[in-house]
Amino acid sequence: MAIEKGRGATVNGESRRFNLPEREADGDWLDAVETLDGPVPRRRTEVTVEHPRTILTRNTSPDIGFDQSINAYRGCEHGCIYCFARPSHAYHDLSPGLDFETKLFAKPDAAKLLRAELSRRNYQVATIAMGTNTDPYQPIEKDWRITRSILELLVETRHPTFITTKSDRILRDIDLIADLARDGLAAVMLSVTSLDPVVARTLEPRAPHPRRRLDAIARLADSGVPVTCSISPVIPAITDHEMEALIARAAEAGAREVTYIPVRLPHEVAPLFRAWLHAHYPDRASKVMAIINDLRGGRDNDPDFGTRMKGQGVWADLIRTRFLKARKRAGLGGEKLILRTDLFRPPEGAQMRLL
Repeated sequence: MAIEKGRGATVNGESRRFNLPEREADGDWLDAVETLDGPVPRRRTEVTVEHPRTILTRNTSPDIGFDQSINAYRGCEHGCIYCFARPSHAYHDLSPGLDFETKLFAKPDAAKLLRAELSRRNYQVATIAMGTNTDPYQPIEKDWRITRSILELLVETRHPTFITTKSDRILRDIDLIADLARDGLAAVMLSVTSLDPVVARTLEPRAPHPRRRLDAIARLADSGVPVTCSISPVIPAITDHEMEALIARAAEAGAREVTYIPVRLPHEVAPLFRAWLHAHYPDRASKVMAIINDLRGGRDNDPDFGTRMKGQGVWADLIRTRFLKARKRAGLGGEKLILRTDLFRPPEGAQMRLL
């Protein structure tokens, strides 16, 4: 199996969940390229502009701690093989595999749409989560700056936000995030899945080095921003042995809390993950999947509320026990972060309308 350097998925199969017309590429020209011109050129990242009518997504899931979220992008160049958002690309007749990493969508009108939402007379203030489906600080944010434009509006309106990322690119917006944090309006969750750069490079090929993420935690903490370190997903026989070290390093960096979720493999993520295992860890692929199946009630994935974020069975109990002991040893846990909602002021145009 040929593995494309710098990408997470090893395959690019299309989803059949929505019964979309099957596309079949003629592979003859690829054979010719290989024979005459060398290897097939690496995929370049493509970005398509998307113009949605609204930008806030409402959530009613009982095991997710936010009511509304914004995703400035679809797809994610970080290429994390375990990403639960991969199946969303199937809605666009694109593969949850390499297409998810290379054929991205950007929403440049996000801040404008959010301004309209916040200006509504009946708008109810609640923390806006960013980074819930794809990373707001993936590499294309450098040029598109959509996340920054959203943050500028949140600063203007003193609106609370919770940002999840696995990139130190968040430090480019530390001025805005620290401004909000001073009033109890912002918090960040930064993901560090492995301390081993070799493991991280295969799991999350275009995400920043783990050391840079830990440095970002320290910088944010020093600026007064409450930071949680997520060590999710915990992958049996791949990253689980690092749990205690990860938690200790996160605490040393200044994280106020740590959290974890056992690896989840919804829909097309399961076959993608299996292919990745056989490509990178053929010696333990069967063992990894056996433990995951035990965690997930005999399935590759458990979609049920209440258990999907925790797992079940002996392995889930073992991981949970280790996590709680390591967290206590690091002096973390017990602090409940609540962001303020009482400082919100509608956008200036809306204020003028109300006068």
